[in-house]
Amino acid sequence: MKSLWRKDVEMPEFPILEGDVKTDVLIIGGGIAGILTAHFLHEKGVPYILVEKNRICSGTTQNTTAKITSQHGLIYHKLLNDYGTEKAEMYYRANEKALAEYKKLCNGIECDFETKDNYVYSVSDRKVLEQEMTALSKIGCNARLFDCLPLPINTAGAVSFGNQGQFHPLKFLGNVAKKLNIFEHTFVREMKGNIAITDRAVINAKNVIVATHFPFINKHGMYSLKLYQHRSYVIALENAQQTDGMYVDESKNGLSFRNYGDLLLLGGGSHRTGKDGGNWTELRKFAAKHYQSSSEIAHWAAQDCMSLDSMPYIGSYSANTHRLFVASGFNKWGVTGAMVAAKILCDCVMENKNEYAQLFLPDRNMLRVQLLLNVVESAVGFVGFTGKRCPHLGCSLKWNKAEHSWDCPCHGSRFDEKGTVLDNPANGDLKN
Repeated sequence: MKSLWRKDVEMPEFPILEGDVKTDVLIIGGGIAGILTAHFLHEKGVPYILVEKNRICSGTTQNTTAKITSQHGLIYHKLLNDYGTEKAEMYYRANEKALAEYKKLCNGIECDFETKDNYVYSVSDRKVLEQEMTALSKIGCNARLFDCLPLPINTAGAVSFGNQGQFHPLKFLGNVAKKLNIFEHTFVREMKGNIAITDRAVINAKNVIVATHFPFINKHGMYSLKLYQHRSYVIALENAQQTDGMYVDESKNGLSFRNYGDLLLLGGGSHRTGKDGGNWTELRKFAAKHYQSSSEIAHWAAQDCMSLDSMPYIGSYSANTHRLFVASGFNKWGVTGAMVAAKILCDCVMENKNEYAQLFLPDRNMLRVQLLLNVVESAVGFVGFTGKRCPHLGCSLKWNKAEHSWDCPCHGSRFDEKGTVLDNPANGDLKN
């Protein structure tokens, strides 16, 4: 199983960090959020080190569907109800600036960037689309409501943002990363304050940024309650359909469509990590019914951290930590979210004011229904009876038949058949 993006790209390689090192900023995690943060610090001349436990972009970043958009489902009606017009508008403007920054950077990089309209459709609920349009009008967004879509399913319509983007993420990031101060195969095993300990190095940093997908430091921030993880699946099809746009269902378990060249990327089959879901079987059945002349050339899966209120956690790791920062909880919109995070985190370490920083603070109000659901899932996981236990916090692991992995339904850690860790927050392999 390898994503389409891995098939035609050789990523730059970087050495292993060794010895005792000091730096102004340590970035832990070599995915899109970490690399973009390093890029902007590099531009500003701020001394930094980025460390990645494997190869850069070897985690969630290589499995994205690579849509660049400020339209994150039907989020604006929810944000307006939860936080009011001002904060909903701030969220929109932060992501619009992220989109503009991508367009500027991609202008000088061969990464198959294309301007495309984005559509969020509903299969049966026209009312939720109309509610979203009302919310968008209040924050000054010029969206459009469509009745008919060029998809092989019946819908109630779609809300569309024009002039969004899509690209080849690894072509883009490989180019951005090649000039940066990066060390691969440098696994941070332990943190003592702002001192990071790896197998071959000790890094003393004035500022630490944790960009490891799921934050791995358990004693601060309560991320094991504030986040859960969700898996989704993609197949790449030849001879399927040209959609001329990016389409996603407003339902968390619906289908997504976008083209890359002559290929159709069909996504869906989603489920909470450690639970049952449709996975690739659902997508292949759909393709067999609606794209009978198509053939599958690649398939892969992605894992996303989901926050309590549909907004990322960006900023101070917790109210009680000093010069320790985090970026997580991008809720399946990690491409634009990573750009927002990179800008905010650079301003944090440079002590510059950022107009959007307050909106994404990780220590904001946790009182959400999802918090209760996360607590229940954790409680059920702790009392499970399977023999294998997650080394993160001890939850009972579930066997994932589709992907041949042991998955944690509490916090989303995953392990292969031999017990090697695939997805964090677990920071080590299973014990025999």
